[in-house]
Amino acid sequence: MELIVDFSSDLQTEKYNMFIDTLYENNHLENYIKKVLNLEKIESDRPLYLSLLLTDNENIQVINREYRDKDAPTDVISFAYHETEDFNIGSYDTLGDIIISLERVEEQASEYNHSFEREFYYVLTHGILHILGYDHIEEEDKKLMREREEAILSSFGYTRDK
Repeated sequence: MELIVDFSSDLQTEKYNMFIDTLYENNHLENYIKKVLNLEKIESDRPLYLSLLLTDNENIQVINREYRDKDAPTDVISFAYHETEDFNIGSYDTLGDIIISLERVEEQASEYNHSFEREFYYVLTHGILHILGYDHIEEEDKKLMREREEAILSSFGYTRDK
């Protein structure tokens, strides 16, 4: 499967630079996303496109307010394109956009007492699953999504204590 990840950051601080650098090393981020898509049995004859923006609480709050009518920062926002006519544009299939607040990731890692890296991959996995059609509005759907998140994270060695 060919995957195009349009990865960017609008962070104005150097605080997270070392972590962001690790995402680029050996295509780590792209390989992680590919493996998640494979675990979810996503196949395509055409390249898949996904954009990922790393930001801060202030910027994600603006997006959350504008698109979800929630005036608060959040950890991740996903925009799935499989539900729109924009899915098949050009020579690839657009999965969607994922926006992650690294500040919120850091806060949650501390709150849940696990590593920043584990929390980042949890939030990223959560965003990917949303793009693939999972949600957590109904309790049964929430349970299924949580099970998939934990199974995926465990397959990479990211457990709740790490």
